[in-house]
Order: sequence, then structure tokens, then C-alpha cells
Amino acid sequence: MRTGTFLLVAAAAISLAGASSIPAADELPHDPLEHDSLHGRHFDGGEHNTQFDHEAFLGADEAKKFDDLTPEESKRRLGLIVDRIDENKDNFIDMAELKAWIQYTQRRYIDEDVDRVWRQHNPNNESAIDWEVYRKTVYGFMDALDKEELEKEENGISYKKMLSRDRRRWAVADKDLDDKLTREEFTAFLHPEEHPNMRDVVLQETTEDLDKDKDGKISVDEYIGDMYRPSGPNEVEPEWVLSERESFSKHRDIDGDGYLTETEIRQWIVPNDYDTAETEAKHLIFESDSDQDQKLTKEEVLDKYDIFVGSQATDFGEALARHDEF
Repeated sequence: MRTGTFLLVAAAAISLAGASSIPAADELPHDPLEHDSLHGRHFDGGEHNTQFDHEAFLGADEAKKFDDLTPEESKRRLGLIVDRIDENKDNFIDMAELKAWIQYTQRRYIDEDVDRVWRQHNPNNESAIDWEVYRKTVYGFMDALDKEELEKEENGISYKKMLSRDRRRWAVADKDLDDKLTREEFTAFLHPEEHPNMRDVVLQETTEDLDKDKDGKISVDEYIGDMYRPSGPNEVEPEWVLSERESFSKHRDIDGDGYLTETEIRQWIVPNDYDTAETEAKHLIFESDSDQDQKLTKEEVLDKYDIFVGSQATDFGEALARHDEF
């Protein structure tokens, strides 16, 4: 088997185990680059990607089930969800109720994901998982690889880098420095973007991913390269890329030197005053509130159901579609 093929196969095995801190690109849980609507999958390629909203509204771990539903069944199930969100039963969904629901789906996804991976690596339900046990489970196959295979890069990632990144993240999550992670510490390891004490490692990982020339800062081309890659040398950049370049200059590059320094990257990636759930709630109300009274009726939600959920008709899918709930 060729080294490149082996790398892809083994990397897929790691991601299927659900254990590495670097999951497959098509199943990333939460991307720290998506801290605002100007970046990332929410407005992918300059177009509003409603799947981003489906994930926020319904939870990523229950994905794809609405894809197989008819629009009628999708609306019926969404109506039941609306009834659950309306906690005070006044027939309206206000900002606070919608924000609380989104926070609930975020917590549920994280709890279920951690529970699944925790059981995989800790079948006896011990109080903590030892690093060496985790390493052997996820990266044990590396012991049989030679130096060239370990350092072989595909899309800028090698096995050696993956192991090093996980080791560093493990050490940061390990509050009591015993090289073992309790369930709480393991949650921080798997979902560092949700834990304030992990912000520095999120910042470091993101900088490493984008800083291709390794000069410790991010140029506008490195910033754009994370979102857009031209298909040929003479391809004209689309309008949304030009808008992103302008956003970089006006809003990201605070000192105007043409680069994002550590302070500027931190403000972009882990801003202190950013509330993910509140921002998404405001966005959903803006998109659906036809009478602009800052709250939603069930009719308003169902009229824009494709923003909230998917179906056969929309080909999008993030869903709370468990049989026992419907």
C-alpha cells in the first residue's frame, strides 16, 4: 500500500473512533473560526448556508434524519419542537426562549459526544483515562511506522503533528497534572472551544493551521486561503472573497500592518464578549420575524421551516428526530 493511501485510511480509522482532537473535515463539531457570520460555513462561498442554522437550532449529533422526511412531516415535527421552546406557553418564542433552546442543543451535543468517546476509551468506567491508554488506542498503529510515514503530510497534517497536538491539548486539559483526565477534563480536551482555560490552545492550534509560512502571524492571503482556493492561476476572485479581504483590513487587522498578530487573532478567534447562542437566536428571529415584533409565532417558524430544519425538499439536515420525542 502506498504511504499516502495508508495515511488516509489510518486517519479515517482515527476519526471513526471519535477520539482524536482533529476529526475528519466533514464532521467537525465546532470550528472556532466560525465566531461570526462573516466567516466559515454560515455564509459559505458568500451564500447563506442554512445547514449552519440547522446545527445550531437542532444539534449536530442528530444530523441527517430530516433529510428523509417530506416537507409536511418536517413541518409537523418542527411544530412539536416549537411547542417545547415556548416555555411560558404564550404562543410566542421570544429571544430568551430561543437562546435557551440553542444553549440546550449545544450542551446536549457535547454531553452525548463526550459520553460516546468516554465509553470507547473507558469501558470499565474508571474515574479517569490515562494518557498512555488513550495514545495506544488512537495512535498505537504509529509504533509500526517508519520516520517517513510518520512525517508524511497530507493537507498540512501528519501523524506526528496529530499526536503532538493531542498531547499538548491533553496537558492543558489536565488540571491536576496527573497525566490522566477525569470526565470533566476529558470534556475540555474534546471540546476546548467551550472552556475558558483552553482558549490559549485553541488560539495556538488555529494559528498553526493558518500560518503557512510559520512567521507567527496571519497574512491576508493566509486568512483568505482558509476559505477560498482558486481552481486556476487566472481565476477571478468572487465578490464574497473581495468582501472578506475588506473585512480583514477594516475589522481584523486593527493596527493596519497587513497581518493578524497574536492579539488580533485572539480577538477574532476567542472574543470575550461573543455569545454564540444569542447571536444565532438573533439571526433566526431576523430571518423569520415577518411582522418584526422581535418574537416568533409558530406560523412564522413554519413559514420559514427550511431555515430551522431540513427535509427531502431542502437537502439540508440537522434534526431532533428521535422516535420517542415525536
